[in-house]
Amino acid sequence: MDTLKTDEELKAHLMMTHPEFRMNFEQHHEFELRLNDLEAKGHLSEDEQMEEVRLKKLKLHAKDRMLEIMARYRTEHVPA
Repeated sequence: MDTLKTDEELKAHLMMTHPEFRMNFEQHHEFELRLNDLEAKGHLSEDEQMEEVRLKKLKLHAKDRMLEIMARYRTEHVPA
C-alpha cells in the first residue's frame, strides 16, 4: 500500500468535507508563504526574527492539528 497516496487522498477528502481541516491547511500554507518571504530577505531584524519564530510555531500547530484530524478520521472510519 502506498501510504503517501493514501495520505494525499485523505487530505483531499478532508479538504472537501472537514471545515476545521481546511482552515488549518489554509493557515499552514499562509504561514509557509510568509516564512518564505522572511527567509528570502537574508538578514532579518530582531522583530523579523521574532516573527519568524512565531510563524514557525503557528505553522507547526496547524500541521499537528491536521495530523490529529487525519488520525481521528482513520480511527473512526476503520474498514470492517
